[in-house]
Amino acid sequence: MDFSKKLGLFIGPLLFLTLSNLPFEMVSEKGDAVIAVAVWMIVWWISEAVSISVTALLPLFLLPLLKVMPIADVGAKYGSPIVFLFFGGFVLALALEKVNLHKRIALNIIRLTGTTPNKVVLGFMIATASLSMWISNTATAVVMLPIAMSVIGLLVNDADGFTKSDRNFALSVMLGIAFSANAGGIATVIGTPPNSVLIGLLENQYHIEISFLKWMVIGLPFSVIMVGISYVVLVKWMFPNKHLQFAASKEVINDELRKLGAMGGKEKMVLAIFGVTVFLWIFRTVINNILPDLKLNDTIISMIAAVAMFSIPYNLKKGDFLIHWRDTQKLAWGILILFGGGLALAEAMSVSGIVDLVANAIAGSEISIIFMAALLIFLMLFMTELMSNVALVAVLAPVVAGIAIGLEIPVLYLLIPVTMASSCAFMLPMATPPNAIVFASGYIKVHQMARAGIILNLIAVALLVLMFQFVLPHLF
Repeated sequence: MDFSKKLGLFIGPLLFLTLSNLPFEMVSEKGDAVIAVAVWMIVWWISEAVSISVTALLPLFLLPLLKVMPIADVGAKYGSPIVFLFFGGFVLALALEKVNLHKRIALNIIRLTGTTPNKVVLGFMIATASLSMWISNTATAVVMLPIAMSVIGLLVNDADGFTKSDRNFALSVMLGIAFSANAGGIATVIGTPPNSVLIGLLENQYHIEISFLKWMVIGLPFSVIMVGISYVVLVKWMFPNKHLQFAASKEVINDELRKLGAMGGKEKMVLAIFGVTVFLWIFRTVINNILPDLKLNDTIISMIAAVAMFSIPYNLKKGDFLIHWRDTQKLAWGILILFGGGLALAEAMSVSGIVDLVANAIAGSEISIIFMAALLIFLMLFMTELMSNVALVAVLAPVVAGIAIGLEIPVLYLLIPVTMASSCAFMLPMATPPNAIVFASGYIKVHQMARAGIILNLIAVALLVLMFQFVLPHLF
């Protein structure tokens, strides 16, 4: 364990004990207790002294012991419908990965975009973003990396060696995969965990429901624009690959598809369930209007899909199903616990009066609304370069909601762009798993990722401020 982790391990509980035993009140008895718990969690989340999911378990026993909330109320947050919405999404992703359907989809998208160098980069970016909407950005990057390495290998071994244009192409492909994996997840509710943390907060604390389709109306255009801008910044500005030509990349893609063979029965069944689930998510409002007694919601649809994957037999005689419970060993259970911890902390901030305190402090100030929005988006985006985005949203979203109340604007207007900002970490290898995965390929140096990343970070801030000012008021 490195020094920063050792330091964080002891400083977290030490600060908790200090803050919970101060001889004076900062906010109130309950408020001070919640601040002490939040500080402990933030220190452990930043230092990663223990797993971020273990840190998310702290509210489960600390809040009842400090008499902030009864354990039944805290425990209920760990079983929130949003937790099960994401569980269903994880099971869908698991099935796609098990039958290699995600790889088939990616390869076909790359093949369709063409095989000139810039089109190959674009193909990788579109394929990565498309997959990242439905499966974890980490799994997406892991799938895309070996395919990209095969294509880049053609350039390393060609007659003229590995030229500057070759290097720029390799950089564009690798950074394109990382950036598209990050941006693609923003498009859907299940695409990236911060989205679900926000949806859970809005439903639990403010009784505001954002449907799967409503989120896509906001998230998909932003995601497409960010992927498009990333492509232009990489291949036209930062790393142009002029005079680069190779035809063999088409053969690499076709070879990979040949290895997969024809689409099997399991793949077709998984694709059918996946397609029906997405259809229901998108059109559930229409279905509920036609059949008002049905009362479908996104979590119910997600759980129907998950149970279908486990219970629809592929071969009944052999007891072979699409996926088995043992496959869930690969499931990101820790993220589900993290949702619960974030929702419990948000509830504690509300019941202890911290959110009201923030709201009243902002209401009494002369701060410009647009300046405050820009500042919060900027802080969230650059803080997420150094800290887990889902942990950051879990801590800061309730505070941002308090600021929105103080500014007398709907909480959605601030919370949506600030949450989206947490998924726009393009600068540093340690900021997101896709950044780290492509960095490990050896084709990228830190300064190259940072150069391209800071430009995209600033563009993302500008786009999110524009969304706050001009788009969200017309949608909500």
